[in-house]
Amino acid sequence: MKEILLCKYGEIVLKGANRRYFEDTLCKTLRFRAKHFGNFEITRSQSTLVITPQDEYADIDGMFETASKVFGIVGISRCAVCEKDMDAIRKTALEYLPAFLRGKATFKVEAKRSDKRFPLNSMDIAREVGGYLLSAIPTLRVDVHHPEIIVHVEIREYGAYIHAGQFKGAGGMPVGTNGKAMLLLSGGIDSPVAGYMIAKRGVQLEGVHFESFPYTSERAREKVFTLAREVAQYAGSFDLHVVSLTHIQEELVKNCEEDYFTLLLRRYMMAIADRLAHKRGCGGLITGESLGQVASQTMQAIGVTDPMTSLPVFRPCIGLDKEEIVQIARKIGTFETSIQPFEDCCTVFTPKHPRTRPELSKVIEQQERLNFEALVQEAIDGAYIERIRTEF
Repeated sequence: MKEILLCKYGEIVLKGANRRYFEDTLCKTLRFRAKHFGNFEITRSQSTLVITPQDEYADIDGMFETASKVFGIVGISRCAVCEKDMDAIRKTALEYLPAFLRGKATFKVEAKRSDKRFPLNSMDIAREVGGYLLSAIPTLRVDVHHPEIIVHVEIREYGAYIHAGQFKGAGGMPVGTNGKAMLLLSGGIDSPVAGYMIAKRGVQLEGVHFESFPYTSERAREKVFTLAREVAQYAGSFDLHVVSLTHIQEELVKNCEEDYFTLLLRRYMMAIADRLAHKRGCGGLITGESLGQVASQTMQAIGVTDPMTSLPVFRPCIGLDKEEIVQIARKIGTFETSIQPFEDCCTVFTPKHPRTRPELSKVIEQQERLNFEALVQEAIDGAYIERIRTEF
């Protein structure tokens, strides 16, 4: 029995004259990932990508798992292919479907006859297959209105496709179809979720991580690399710029009032991220800020940090509460890494009473106590790039 994967498009079907561009990008992503699982052919057919193993060594289980994390696909079905003959269809259905029907009490069969030369129409095909399954599996019953599972039989040009139970895909748009943006990636829960959410809209990621070694540890750095790799399972491989803020923080402690430390540090981070983003061709910045969650994320605090960039700042978590963000983190597999107890730069030299309603003029007055441009450039010059690769 031959098994293939059917991947249904999402928003791509709504595109007009440039739909082909989105399809090509999606196919390119799947072909790249397929190389790690063996020899597969990927073709298009009626708003569906068909992934077909070309030999017995192709790992269809691994291909299914990686395809489920590719943005642009809303549903994936494992599918058996047989000859366009009712005896072959009935036999294949009985051999292939029990694993999908196990534990289900009700079902129905839907058939689609794309090849009009096939002698039976769609209703006849559904009736034949449904009756055969009922006689072979007596625990099942038909429910045409609210079935627990739907069995699909499709008569196509090159064979009959039999599948049941479509699995949910990652959704969104293919990565790379909507530009590139710089993700400010910390070791917390929120920023990996923000990166995932913006990548889902077709944005290619580049990342920047701020550390304060030796106040932060090697293990804290490795934690962030792990988070980046977990995001890359969905967003694809990307470059992560690692920037030291140690000297900047030490200068803040020496020269500025304590309750401004966090705000001033955020301004430095935004300025550095902005310059790296321009240098690398990014069209925006991405942060994990949620309005009012901490002192640096009040409306007024965000208002004094945003002027440090000329780019749009995407904050997909801004209206989510913590539990909503945690739910997404659990879903994408970053939560357990995020809660590992290794400090990041934002927890170093934290003021006891940070400003929550700062005035921009007073923040600038504090900033002018330092050589802002020199410190920004020093941090950029000392940065290095870690290539974050998708792990298969």
